[in-house]
Amino acid sequence: MISENDNVKTNSFEAWVLAARPKTLTGASVPVMIGVALAITTAGWHDFMILPAILCFLFAFLMQIDSNLINDYFDCVHGNDDVQTRLGPKRACAEGWITLPVMRRGLVIVSAVACIIGLPLIWFGGWEMIIVGAVCVLFAFLYTTFFSYKGLGDLLVIVFFGIVPVYFTWYVSIPDSMQGFDANVLITGISCGLVIDTLLLINNYRDRSNDRRDGKITLVVRLGAKWAERLYRYLPVVAQILIFCFLTIDTSDGFVKPLIFILTALIYEFPHFKTARKLVEINHGKQLNRVLGMTARDMFIFGLVTSVQILLMYQPM
Repeated sequence: MISENDNVKTNSFEAWVLAARPKTLTGASVPVMIGVALAITTAGWHDFMILPAILCFLFAFLMQIDSNLINDYFDCVHGNDDVQTRLGPKRACAEGWITLPVMRRGLVIVSAVACIIGLPLIWFGGWEMIIVGAVCVLFAFLYTTFFSYKGLGDLLVIVFFGIVPVYFTWYVSIPDSMQGFDANVLITGISCGLVIDTLLLINNYRDRSNDRRDGKITLVVRLGAKWAERLYRYLPVVAQILIFCFLTIDTSDGFVKPLIFILTALIYEFPHFKTARKLVEINHGKQLNRVLGMTARDMFIFGLVTSVQILLMYQPM
């Protein structure tokens, strides 16, 4: 098993695996998973198109890795990954596992491969998919180099880890005749983004002192620790309320749908409650990295639960 505590050779395969941050791939898989569930309920199993769904998964994974490499490179260049004071997991460039010139080449290669993987989606969603892909790549760079320093990183998470992957996975995985605007899919994307933002919140909560020192004005730095704890705890509640509203809007089944939703929602909410309490209990320091892992686990549970809820209850108009 590859660990950041190993004696990692410079520019080795192990170094690239660590730089890719495999644990964060939950954030890429969950919105696509939910988008696939929406596509299946919209088109039916017979007309659901699996190839574009697979391409969306691959594109999302590569863009997540690309974002991680970009973050690793530019934080090192800007001096934000100080080895002595860093509380989060070690970073490849700062530790010398990957040299800066090699990381630059890696960024170009991963970005190019992501674009190549995503290019066939124009056959399923039209030429506008090129714009969607280009915007994703552009904002992967702008997130680390600009938006994360202005307290706008959370907004980008909601858009690019919620709305965009959920909506466009759904869009390209259904027949042309069914494609268009769907408010329920948009709401689901927003809800997914709110839950995935908890991963950014815990990162910024852990690093709040260092970020304040370095002039990195994240949302946690702006609002303070107490408000960050509240956001971490209640953003997923807001997300599930939004999903509840559109899944149970059909009252012809009486209390059946609301009951199914509540019972399944608890599968996610119970571990999330425990994780939120652990965050407050630890409060600061490297031990918060345990909460980071727990948050990634909870997010995956949310993706599974929400997908099942959609498959069981969603009735497209």
